[in-house]
Amino acid sequence: MVKEIILPKLGQTMEEGTIIEWLKEEGDPVERGEVLFTLESDKATLDVESPGKGFLRRILVPAGEAAPVLTVVGLVSKAPDEDLSSYDLQPAQPAAPSEEAAEAQPHGPVTASEVQEEDRERSRIFASPRARRRAREEGVGLEGITGSGPRGRIVEQDVLDHLSALPQATPVAQRLASHAGIDLVGIAGSGPGGRITKTDVERAIDARQVPPEPKPPTSASVLREVPMRGVRARIAQRMQTSHQETAPVTLTTEADATALVDARERLKAALADELGFNLGYNDLLIKLVARALRAFPYMNAVLDTTGADGEAAIRHLEEVNVALAVDTEQGLLVPVIRQADTKPLTEIARDLRDLVGRARAGEATPDELGGSTFTITNLGMHEIDAFTPIINLPEAAILGVGRIKASPAVHHGELCIRQTVWLSLTFDHRLVDGAPAARFLQHVKGLIEEPYLLVA
Repeated sequence: MVKEIILPKLGQTMEEGTIIEWLKEEGDPVERGEVLFTLESDKATLDVESPGKGFLRRILVPAGEAAPVLTVVGLVSKAPDEDLSSYDLQPAQPAAPSEEAAEAQPHGPVTASEVQEEDRERSRIFASPRARRRAREEGVGLEGITGSGPRGRIVEQDVLDHLSALPQATPVAQRLASHAGIDLVGIAGSGPGGRITKTDVERAIDARQVPPEPKPPTSASVLREVPMRGVRARIAQRMQTSHQETAPVTLTTEADATALVDARERLKAALADELGFNLGYNDLLIKLVARALRAFPYMNAVLDTTGADGEAAIRHLEEVNVALAVDTEQGLLVPVIRQADTKPLTEIARDLRDLVGRARAGEATPDELGGSTFTITNLGMHEIDAFTPIINLPEAAILGVGRIKASPAVHHGELCIRQTVWLSLTFDHRLVDGAPAARFLQHVKGLIEEPYLLVA
C-alpha cells in the first residue's frame, strides 16, 4: 500500500509552499507521525509528518523548491520494493511565479512603508526549526552562520558546519571565554585531541593585556588601589557568572522567631559545658534548613552543564551539604557542613566553629570550601532585615537571613511584642518554579516558628 505525502495548506490564503529541508532520504524507514520535511510559507514554518509507517520511496519535490498546496511531494510504501508503476514518478514542477512577481518594473513609486518592510526582511535571519533548535542546544548564535538553503536560509547542516569550524572546547571553557570576552581562536588546547579546557581559558585571561582604567578626576585623590586578583577576583568572577547565567527570583517572608530565640537560650545554657562555647543561631539555622532540604529534595539540587554532549541536567543530590557564607579578610568564603541532615546539633556547632575559624585564618582547604548543595547567608549581625542574596552556583537556591528583633505583632488575636526575622530565598527559576520554592520557604519558616519539630 502506497501513501501520498501531501504539501499541506497552512492558512486560508496560502497557495504554495517551499520545502526547506528533507529529514529523510529515499529508501529510509519511517514511522507514522515522524517528521519528514520542513515546509515554509510566507507566514509560517511547519514540520510535516509521515502519513504512515513504511519506507520513503520517492521524493518528488526536492529541498529548496516551491510547489502548490495539496501537491504530492513524496510517496511512502509499506514495503521497500512495492510497485510504484501506477504513480507519476516525475519530480513535480516548481510553482510558476505570479504575474505580479514576473513583472520587471514596479507599477509605481516605492512607498516608505515598502522600503521599511524590505529592510526588515533583509535584517531577518531565516533558519529552519531544526537549525534554530541545534544552534540553541549548542549555544551559538545564528548571526555569523551562512545559510545554504533557498534564499540563504540556514539549515541544520549549516549550523553543524559552523560548529566544526570553531575551536573545540569544553562547555565550561566556552562559557568562561564568553563571559571574559576571550576569542577561543588562537588558544592552544591542552585537553584530549587538543580540546580547549577551562584551565586553557584561565591562562588566556591571565595573559591578556587589560587596558588601564580611566584615571580618577584630579579633584579626587586615591586612598589606595587594590588589585583584583586572588580570592577577590574569584569572588567577582563567580558573582558575575551567577548574575548572568541564572534566572534568579527572590521570595521574602517574615517569621515569628520567638520560639527560636527561647530554644537557643535554653540550648545555650544546657550545652555550654559540653561545647565550651555558646550555641549560635547559625548552628540552629543549618540544622533546620538541612531538615527542610530533606523534606523538599528538589531544592537540594545543582545544575550540571558538563555533560559530554553539552546537554544540561538538574541533579537532585543525596547528600545534604549546607554552606554558610562567612566574611573574612580574604573575602567571602563558604565553609561547608557535610551531611548536615544526619549530624546532631552539637556536631554541627563544633564543625562550624572549626571551619569558620580556619577559613578566617586562611587555612581552609578547597574541599572544605566546596561541594555544598545549599547556602545560607546571615547578615543579621549587621542589622540587615531583608536582601537579595546571589546564588552560589551551581546550587538551586540560597537563603538570606536578617536580624532577629523585637517587633509589634498580632499573636493569638492580641497585639504584643514578638521576636521576628525576615527570610529571603533566592532561587534559580531554571531549576525550580515559584510555587515549589515558596513551599520550601514556608516549611523553613514553620521550623523557625516551631523549632521543637526538629526532634520530631
